[in-house]
Amino acid sequence: MCGIAGVMNRRADLPPPDLDQLGVMAGALRHRGPDEFGLYRDRRAGLAHARLSIIDLATGQQPLTSERGVLWIAFNGEIFNYVELRDELVLRGHAFNTRSDTEVIVHAYEEWGADAFRRFNGQWAVGLWDSGRNELVLARDPFGVRPLYVAEHDGRVLFASEVKALFAADPTLPRRLDPVGLDQLFTFWSPVAPQTVFEGIQEIEPGTVRVYTSTGIRHYRSYEPGFPMGEVGRFSGTLDDAVDEVREALSEATSLRMLRADVPVGSYLSGGLDSSLTAAMGLRAKGSKFSTFSLRFEDAEYDETSFQRTMAERLGSEHHEVVVSRGDIARVFPDVVWHTERPVLRTAPAPLFLLSKLVHDSGIKVVLTGEGADEMFAGYDLFREAKIRRFWGAQPKSEWRPRLLDRLYPYLERSPVAQRAVARQFFGRGLERRFAPGFGHDPRWNSTGALKRLFSPELRERVAKVDSRGALLARLPAEFSRWTPLAQDQYLEVHTLLSGYLLSSQGDRMLMAHSVEGRFPFLDRRVAALAESLPPAYKLRVLDEKHVLKRAAADLLPASILERPKQPYRAPDALSFATPEAQEWMAEVAGPEAVKDAGCFDPGAVQQLLAKCASRAASGQFSNADNMGVVGVLSTQLVHERFIRRRPEAIAPAAIRTVVDRVSTEVSAS
Repeated sequence: MCGIAGVMNRRADLPPPDLDQLGVMAGALRHRGPDEFGLYRDRRAGLAHARLSIIDLATGQQPLTSERGVLWIAFNGEIFNYVELRDELVLRGHAFNTRSDTEVIVHAYEEWGADAFRRFNGQWAVGLWDSGRNELVLARDPFGVRPLYVAEHDGRVLFASEVKALFAADPTLPRRLDPVGLDQLFTFWSPVAPQTVFEGIQEIEPGTVRVYTSTGIRHYRSYEPGFPMGEVGRFSGTLDDAVDEVREALSEATSLRMLRADVPVGSYLSGGLDSSLTAAMGLRAKGSKFSTFSLRFEDAEYDETSFQRTMAERLGSEHHEVVVSRGDIARVFPDVVWHTERPVLRTAPAPLFLLSKLVHDSGIKVVLTGEGADEMFAGYDLFREAKIRRFWGAQPKSEWRPRLLDRLYPYLERSPVAQRAVARQFFGRGLERRFAPGFGHDPRWNSTGALKRLFSPELRERVAKVDSRGALLARLPAEFSRWTPLAQDQYLEVHTLLSGYLLSSQGDRMLMAHSVEGRFPFLDRRVAALAESLPPAYKLRVLDEKHVLKRAAADLLPASILERPKQPYRAPDALSFATPEAQEWMAEVAGPEAVKDAGCFDPGAVQQLLAKCASRAASGQFSNADNMGVVGVLSTQLVHERFIRRRPEAIAPAAIRTVVDRVSTEVSAS
């Protein structure tokens, strides 16, 4: 894991990239890679690299090239099948100078071009400079585990792992919040790549390769989601066969991620099925004791300590815990937003920020996590809600079909008649659309979109003509309409929430804030393809979520974890900001003048919402919509404060180990 950045001159008359500028870009990413720094430049391009040493500690420095010296790379991530690819490339005549997966990428691109990325099993963001063709190649892994941003300005292309490195590199780069990006975030919880919340800055789409030349841009897909409907590719075995294959694929994926590292690998342990299974398979792969890390909460509503300790005891792991309070969340929230580089609608990233600090302080650089299991194997309530709503929509006047919602949410059965009526009304909206794309996500998108009531009149006017939902659905794959309803819901969940929020704001950004790499066995190429090929009933059996996965885990987990009801990861939201720790910064960023200056929200509506939060702190009675509203407003204000009003700067690292300066070499030679 690392931070990468670079500059390409699209015009030959521009001066060579500045080494100091490249150093500043590396310095802005030092939290991603504090171990070593390296630079490369020639007359047309420059690369910067901040390294977190995981594989080939001795000779894996970057930027790196092959023996030909034509292709230069800055790479962030891991290619877990690099050993097998290296062997194949050696047979094809390639010679290697290091044991790193980075060099495998260079040789693979020499051999196969953009098709090389289809062969990789891993998580990557790549900046590859082809000095022979004067082409910049930017590529990103299928699910967007590793971030990569790009901006075009004054004849140059700038790219980096994080937006802050782009801003640090070029003080003239415009800094404005993008209304389209905000509209998407306040609909889907995140902008959908290539859109970002900053005008003029794009995010490379997951599973794509983008090639910049002097005159244009070429695009390639390196990954296409597949939910095969015909005989080709569809899983045709029994449920027992599927259980065996899922167990085998996950075991292999976890072994790759546990063993292909030259540093110790630990595991997150939430106490749920996914992280517990990942940790158990990690222990089996390693064959000896390893470290596990868990979040605890002072608020009992969110705490899963008993399950975490049960699993840690079964594993015999060296277990570490961090206890998080509301005040802790408020205290670190400004730093959390500095790392997310986008607003968030939940405080859930904040405890994970504190957890990754615990990992770092314990001397561990890499952790396994269970992220992706719910998307791959249909674990979310959203999938079950959609199934019930489609069933209900076939007979919308039925009295008993909507009662299936009580099986998802038993509290409804015990609720007053009026509250049950409100829930029925909420889930019963739009049943006539049950065959329409996005039907399963309508409740979430509608409730999130309602937060736009807080927008300022100016912003509301600017987004009035923006149709974020329509734009997303217009870009669906051609085969989307032929997929099963569950497959459609899974695709949209992966394409929006997983990539843009869970793997970004809650994942990479919180891990790398403290120089920790996350590895995700459930997002392994083989595991994902297998999950996509399974019949829907193997994943969602009636209303039993992740059915095949539970059966695959049966011999590894205690019954108390295997059979426990799913508890989504949550943290205290709005009430965290009714604490003394929040008052230290809230007045500065969320006062009436600050809100007016940012121009995103109506100052009166914001003050009313914050006053409501303060008045209900003692009782804890706060609606889901108001929770998201408070967090969304505060995080947006922090983005404006930290990235636009303050105009952040960075300092180049004091020591840069690798500097390859072809410009100076040419001058000296002449």
